[in-house]
Amino acid sequence: MRHYDTVAIVGVGLIGGSIGLALRERGLAEKIIGIGRRQASLRTARRVGAVTNTTIDLAKGVADAELVVICTPVGSVVGNVLEAAANCPEGTLITDAGSTKQEIVDALDGKLPRGCRFLGSHPLAGSEKAGASHAAADLFEGRVAILTPTLNTHAEDFDQLEQFWSALGSVVIQMSPVEHDRALAVTSHLPHAIAAVLASMLPENLFRLTGAGFHDTTRIAGGDPELWKQIFAANRTNVLALLDQFSQRLRAFRSALEQNDAAAMEALLNLAKKNRDALGS
Repeated sequence: MRHYDTVAIVGVGLIGGSIGLALRERGLAEKIIGIGRRQASLRTARRVGAVTNTTIDLAKGVADAELVVICTPVGSVVGNVLEAAANCPEGTLITDAGSTKQEIVDALDGKLPRGCRFLGSHPLAGSEKAGASHAAADLFEGRVAILTPTLNTHAEDFDQLEQFWSALGSVVIQMSPVEHDRALAVTSHLPHAIAAVLASMLPENLFRLTGAGFHDTTRIAGGDPELWKQIFAANRTNVLALLDQFSQRLRAFRSALEQNDAAAMEALLNLAKKNRDALGS
């Protein structure tokens, strides 16, 4: 694993802060520059030890970076990458941690100035919690990190980021940006939409009657609404297609219940249990 003199992290919330903590705990970087918009967030990142230095000036923060990791909401990634590429050392590799990829990669692939390159990343880690105060050095341990190379990707850039995420504890896999967005719509974006709709249906007078089932099912609805609004917009086509499929399954469930079709109901519930049990705890 390469040892970095300077890594710049743009956005030091849960993911960015956890990257910084993991780098420091493993001794993989001498300086970790945290870059953000709010001094309060940067103070938190310094307090928990996620970074060695902070700044609200992106250009200043990436000036000496050997690697730049953009950990902002997906709607800000392209602009942050372009600003970083204009101010970091020539030839610097830039990656991100966003939940969507196709729009971002289409805007950036092979289009950066001064020999800089972008290769998209997505660590499948995190929670509904936000901010560096919830960051953890072991957040990526055993978790999948997806790299989304294109025909323009340099082999050495892929190798560098594969080693980077592996050193943080991740299991690295490769997908195209299109494949990534289709898959994450199923495994992440549709579940969040369903949890959000279910949570929004709960009347206040029933709050005290909710148990573990409701809490478990809607936990992810506690995520940052602004972040998720941007994710849904960026992966709109795939999420809409899946909402149609989900509606069909829900209609089938309703039909089985309405017609008191015990066999159809049992088949659906058995398939659901089989798939969920296969995922483990």
